[in-house]
Amino acid sequence: MDYDRLRKEIAFAAARLLACHQCSTYPQARWTAARAITRSHLPPESLPTDLEIRMALDQQVAADSRLHAADQSRPDQRWQYFLSLLLPLEKVVQDRNSHPEGDVLYHSLQVFELARERCPWDEDLLLAALLHDVGKGIDPRDHVNAGLAVLRGRVSERVLWLIENHGLAQRVLDGTAGARARRRLGTADDAEALDLLAACDRAGRLPGRHVCSPEDALRFLQDLETENSD
Repeated sequence: MDYDRLRKEIAFAAARLLACHQCSTYPQARWTAARAITRSHLPPESLPTDLEIRMALDQQVAADSRLHAADQSRPDQRWQYFLSLLLPLEKVVQDRNSHPEGDVLYHSLQVFELARERCPWDEDLLLAALLHDVGKGIDPRDHVNAGLAVLRGRVSERVLWLIENHGLAQRVLDGTAGARARRRLGTADDAEALDLLAACDRAGRLPGRHVCSPEDALRFLQDLETENSD
């Protein structure tokens, strides 16, 4: 196991927990982050020190401050904001059994590419596909609500609805959702788009699949928004 990489991942996740006030102390944040990333035995060399977590926290606070200032002066800087949510996902590794493709960013880009192949004109669907897991870089224990919290006010209500319900749609696909949930989603106005997002989420777990960069994905969406507004 690459303990140096694991230590950095835990430090980053712990810093996010502190920044979002999910934890109040370094030891609490360290162990909460560690257990969210892996349930395996963790030797001392895999755990970040308080100083490493503090340094990660300082970097995140500085980045957030710069993005907030830019966002206040130029509303179109939300694309840079989205990028700031996506890039940390490269350090968030998922369970290899359910996600053999690896980190969350790679998975998100696969979902985006698959959705773009099917509906290259649907800006909301593509944005939901790209951003559906950004909450995993903030609070892995409740990543959907964490993602909705940081996206609300910056994306449409349709994007929020797709992200909020994509997990339930997954359970409908695999047959584990209850009858009431199946009826509710089946009669929703945007059921077709939600089903497509869930299918892309399920298929976007292939090791070695070619994907674009997050910057290119956001550039495509920005161009699409411009085209749709003309």
